[in-house]
Amino acid sequence: MRLGVHITAFTVPDGPPGIAPELARVGQAVEAAGVTHLSVMDHYFQMDRVLPATDPMLEGYTTLGFLAAHTSTTRLGLLVTGVSYRHPGLLAKIVSTVDVLSGGRGELGIGAAWYEREHRGLGVPFPPVAERFERLAETLRICRQMWDPANTGPFEGKHYQLAETLCVPQPIGKPPILIGGGGERKTLRLVAEYADACNLFASSPEELGRKLDVLRGHCDDVGRDFATIQKTLLATTRPTEADRFAEDMTPYAKLGFDTAIVMPPGDAPARWIDELGAPIAARLADL
Repeated sequence: MRLGVHITAFTVPDGPPGIAPELARVGQAVEAAGVTHLSVMDHYFQMDRVLPATDPMLEGYTTLGFLAAHTSTTRLGLLVTGVSYRHPGLLAKIVSTVDVLSGGRGELGIGAAWYEREHRGLGVPFPPVAERFERLAETLRICRQMWDPANTGPFEGKHYQLAETLCVPQPIGKPPILIGGGGERKTLRLVAEYADACNLFASSPEELGRKLDVLRGHCDDVGRDFATIQKTLLATTRPTEADRFAEDMTPYAKLGFDTAIVMPPGDAPARWIDELGAPIAARLADL
């Protein structure tokens, strides 16, 4: 099992001037610890279901560009892009830019979006959930077409129409597509149809085992090999000890999850990774 790190808060003691230096240290820390994936959120307000909306929050892809310059091996992505925030043609170009500037380490993590407050607050349209899923399906198709150099022609969808799907330079490595969420009827169906990876919350081994059974059924329906989908999970509780965390992750590893993602504290993420990242990565590698 591999270790991913997900940065969700930027409450460093020095305030805004301290955020960039701390993120540079995070880049150094994850590489030294053997972390394989580094992600940040795609939000403009902090999530008010977790922390005050007025807490610091950075734009995700700008942050990945910064982290690309402070890492050399760790893969970079958002967990996850809200489909409603960027036109899909521009999104494909943004992700390919991160991929090129990071030497082929970019990933597209994406979902149907949910945070109505920041949409309304910033004047971004927030369609009904059914429409957001329609837009998500079209966005996935557009990104795949944009990253196919042999297909630069038009795209005609219900919500998006592109006269040219031209993307130059092409990504160095075609960015893997991860879809976040465990919705059984729509989200996991889209994983089976379009994604290279899924991401689920680590609720319980029993619940996630059932989700994987649903995903396996969708794969059968669309003729997809279930084994070709990378299974990742987000740990909802921050680890405090490597052996205990590895013990907690063991049943998930047995289900086929190959990446566990943890969330360091927002005030000192680099120090936390320095202290716990390498021991956790080593223990997970044994699973």
